[in-house]
Amino acid sequence: MIADVRQHLEGIPFVPFAIRRSDGHEYPVPTRDHAHISPRGNRVVIFLDEGPAVLLGPIHINSIVDQQPNGE
Repeated sequence: MIADVRQHLEGIPFVPFAIRRSDGHEYPVPTRDHAHISPRGNRVVIFLDEGPAVLLGPIHINSIVDQQPNGE
């Protein structure tokens, strides 16, 4: 799943998406700057506009949900 996150982050044009955890909770990634993959490629850090950053391992990422920007 981390490879899928990387593919979404590197997509041109960038399309906002959300990362859905195995418990159903979703974390929005409205811009490339809101998520980063660790140098070893084994964790995803999601920076939220409000609240703390979230660190996810590959077993906790269930799916990626494409989202359209507001107003489109």
